[in-house]
Amino acid sequence: MFAGRWWCFLWIASGVAFAQAGAGQTFDARAFFQKQCASCHGAPGVTRAPSPSALRAMTPEAVYAALAGGSMKEMAKGLTDGERAALAEAVTEQKLGTAAIADAKAMSDPCADSGAVQAGIEVENGYGVDLANDRYISAGAAGITRGRVGKLKLKWAFGFPGTSQMIGQPTIADGRLFAGSAAGYVYSLNASTGCVYWSFRASGGVRTAPVYRASSGGGATIWFGDLKGNAYAVDAKTGQQIWRVNLDSHVAARITAAPVLYGDVLYVPVSSSEEANAAEPGYECCTFRGSVAALDANTGRKLWQTYTIPEAPRRTGKNSAGHAAWGPAGGAVWGTPVIDAKGGALYAATGDSYTAPAPGTTDAVMALSLKTGEVLWPVQDLPNDAWVVGCIEPKATNCPEPAGPDYDFGAAPILHDLPGGRRVLLAGQKSGIVWAHDPDHRGALLWKTDVTRERPDATGEIVWGGAADETTVYYGLTSGGVVALDIATGKQKWLSAFNGSGPHRGSPGAVTVIPGVVFAGGLDGILRALDTESGRIIWQSDTNGEVRSVNGVKATGGSLGAAGPMIANGMLYVESGFIGVVNGMPGNVLLAYGVAEDR
Repeated sequence: MFAGRWWCFLWIASGVAFAQAGAGQTFDARAFFQKQCASCHGAPGVTRAPSPSALRAMTPEAVYAALAGGSMKEMAKGLTDGERAALAEAVTEQKLGTAAIADAKAMSDPCADSGAVQAGIEVENGYGVDLANDRYISAGAAGITRGRVGKLKLKWAFGFPGTSQMIGQPTIADGRLFAGSAAGYVYSLNASTGCVYWSFRASGGVRTAPVYRASSGGGATIWFGDLKGNAYAVDAKTGQQIWRVNLDSHVAARITAAPVLYGDVLYVPVSSSEEANAAEPGYECCTFRGSVAALDANTGRKLWQTYTIPEAPRRTGKNSAGHAAWGPAGGAVWGTPVIDAKGGALYAATGDSYTAPAPGTTDAVMALSLKTGEVLWPVQDLPNDAWVVGCIEPKATNCPEPAGPDYDFGAAPILHDLPGGRRVLLAGQKSGIVWAHDPDHRGALLWKTDVTRERPDATGEIVWGGAADETTVYYGLTSGGVVALDIATGKQKWLSAFNGSGPHRGSPGAVTVIPGVVFAGGLDGILRALDTESGRIIWQSDTNGEVRSVNGVKATGGSLGAAGPMIANGMLYVESGFIGVVNGMPGNVLLAYGVAEDR
């Protein structure tokens, strides 16, 4: 099969729209749009027709209405009703009818209290928990000790309507749980009971962990991004939008990683699905460049935006099908950046190039100035890695020459303090190599470790992210299991090589650590707790199958992947139902575990 390359489908799934129409006939809605609609929608100089990015900001109901009986009726007269519906869903990347079932008002469990945000200790804020992205939760914040992990039992479950794919990670703060969904809804739940306070409908799917901050006046705000390149600020008490900003008008632009808040500045990474678009022979590949944008957190005003590839794409010739070829492109920022307050820097890991030759800032770790966005230094860990999904085909039209292995950085980097005042910046790569760079000496290499060296049969990818305690960094592996490395030396401490059963093998999701325990989910749907000293499994829970939800929505668990489990105030939360790989099992449930009372 596509050894070592299946991960790309997770990130790009939201950008590929194919739908069934008619009696067994397949209607390619996106190809239809490119052939029949793109000459007006998005064409240079055409202002009367909404651009693809503007269409993506619309609801599928609005587009369908235009096709069925509105301004686009004449253009769509040759389509069946099913094809019009498929086209509306394709251009908006949302399902028709989602609003009727996914709004909080349609659910059976509204919270009885006023919904006031409870003042308390903020925990589990955003993807990395803190500015260093270490995903380490202290004993006080976790409220669960190693000795009590074995007593964890399911307390409640929340079913996400309108989706069969769990792609996000919840944030828990001040008595609330905030979580986004692939259907584009963000929910505010009571963290103890799962009752719902409000829902907010974004323009696209939300896979980023929200970032939360309370204000001195008693209010609070959450910030997040969607799969259409928009960043949002929303009132955490009411669910009302404060501002929305589109950070990239490119049709393939996505925000897949959680933003990070420092002071009054929100730093937002931007990625894309253009690797998938390039699989089409007629697609003019490629023009997207990854970036990080700095926004005023209160107003959304853009302070700066730095592209990972400084050179703007230009036309470079034609592909083998005779369509225009462009470049340079790529360098998506898939993971949440690290904030280094001491050094005044932001560290971001970048993806591969979509065109050859691969720029020196792809498959790299980059340092940017917090104030200006100026590139302080880049360190490329893998040169010449240019790849698109079309490279899977033997006669690929847009595959770069030479094609790379697609071993970019998907995982967020981790900043860690070492004894003696030294520091290390850790970056786990899809190749299975963990790189340790010196952030205080322009990213100089301290050590690198290939975690697959003892398993020659393993694909060995590190995809979603690691976690670090005082001395050790832990990564889940696509080939299955969790590996533990000494942070100071890179020496492997242990490898717990569980693989799961049947076709659903591997543990690529982000891991989370509390004192003495690292939690990891598997594509087999099993959540495991491992002893940090030995890697021995000390507790596990099978999340597969149907479960009764508190909100009356049919809820089913499946594979665990992408976002990792979160622990706060004596509760453990995990989202189950991860399709975005070739062997992932669908689902739509958030599970909340608590420690069973002693009898």
